[in-house]
Amino acid sequence: MLLYREQYNWKSSTCLLRTRYFTPSWCFRGRFIFGRPTSPPDRGGSTAPPCTCPLSWGRLWTPETFEKSRLYQLDKSNFGFWSGLYSETEGTLILLFGGIPFLWKISGSLTGRFGLGPEYEISQSLVFLMLATLFSAITGLPWSLYSTFVIEEKHGFNQQTLGFFLKDALKKFVVTQCILLPVTSLLLYIIKIGGDYFFIYAWLFTLIVSLVLVTIYADYIAPLFDKFTPLPEGELKTDIESMAKSINFPLTKIYVVEGSKRSSHSNAYFYGFFKNKRIVLFDTLLEDYSPLNKKNDGESTDQDKNEETEDETKLQPKHKKQGCSNPEVLAVLGHELGHWKLGHTVKHIIISQLNSFLCFFLFAALIGRKELFMAFGFHNSQPTLIGLLIIFQFIFSPYNELLTFCLTVLSRRFEFQADAFARAMGRSTELCSALIKLNKDNLGFPVADWLFSMWHYSHPPLLERLRAIKDTKKQD
Repeated sequence: MLLYREQYNWKSSTCLLRTRYFTPSWCFRGRFIFGRPTSPPDRGGSTAPPCTCPLSWGRLWTPETFEKSRLYQLDKSNFGFWSGLYSETEGTLILLFGGIPFLWKISGSLTGRFGLGPEYEISQSLVFLMLATLFSAITGLPWSLYSTFVIEEKHGFNQQTLGFFLKDALKKFVVTQCILLPVTSLLLYIIKIGGDYFFIYAWLFTLIVSLVLVTIYADYIAPLFDKFTPLPEGELKTDIESMAKSINFPLTKIYVVEGSKRSSHSNAYFYGFFKNKRIVLFDTLLEDYSPLNKKNDGESTDQDKNEETEDETKLQPKHKKQGCSNPEVLAVLGHELGHWKLGHTVKHIIISQLNSFLCFFLFAALIGRKELFMAFGFHNSQPTLIGLLIIFQFIFSPYNELLTFCLTVLSRRFEFQADAFARAMGRSTELCSALIKLNKDNLGFPVADWLFSMWHYSHPPLLERLRAIKDTKKQD
């Protein structure tokens, strides 16, 4: 009933919700795990000394790797705490001091200089959106710089120069605006002319846009930032094609992306719809292709050095050996293809679209409430874009937290299922080996506080995954 009461203070409630949902205890639990012993007692009954690698894990991690992982995760946890605190403080201050209506007024002044009055709401909305994203990019830049050139550099992951980083940030901003502004203008227009059932048309529009973006991203957008090359003919390509064929995966192309010019972190994914699937492998994932390994082995050529100079990167080896062997790469892809075969991708899309439809339906029910706009400082107008911002970002905040948690739980379940699928393909040994290698390469900490992990980790901790694969092997 509070929704219908004019005197209800939506802004104060929203600030309270922001404070409640930013819980420093999460960060404390995350930091606590990296500074104190959290492993179970060894088989002999002894407990590991503080901050040391348990003896039973000796075959998986050396004490040196264990300590490096702990320090890396501790630095990331501390950074997450302070950056999160800043973000929540900034957002709360913007709400309390009327930052949103102030920026909307500035947007109106700018459009007014070009002879566009208040009736040109979409134009003013686009200026507002551009200024808001610019403000967000500027205030977030110091944190991004610190993360890349202090934390990632300290622990041996950063491969970028400052010039490359800044050019990349500028390029991302421009590309984002080229996509965001036209899409937003069309969405606002649909909402304006859609009548009583505009939420259906708005949902269909966002569905089409999301499918188009997923389809064109790797072919037209990602190459603006990274170099994609076809995987050369050879044993690995033949084995990948054979594995895809064995499960009827409609593979058309296999790419290697030059991720090493940014970071030594590794990854792999597939994309595409229907009969047009592509697989993308990071060069840092491939032991035989990683430039970091070539540099480490002294195999770089003059041409390599020239290319590095042109790209303004500094490929300096941080680890003795980077990436996985071919059998391990196949095991990793077996896990990824398991997501497709088990329908995880389709399930995620369905859940996402059902949630999107529900949000637009509720938006349609709330957008006419003047008290919402008045609480955020809009007493004489009800701009559609501001309504989207208020309802989707603030009013739905508790719901979004709950949904994120449910999706995290579901994602962890899917990861276990994909591991079991790779094991069923006869690649359990290689998968375990690959998971351990990737965990070491990325300095992932092998244990996690159960509550922090349950809320934040979309992937189960390594030891849980190894234990699940091992238990399944015993059942077989």
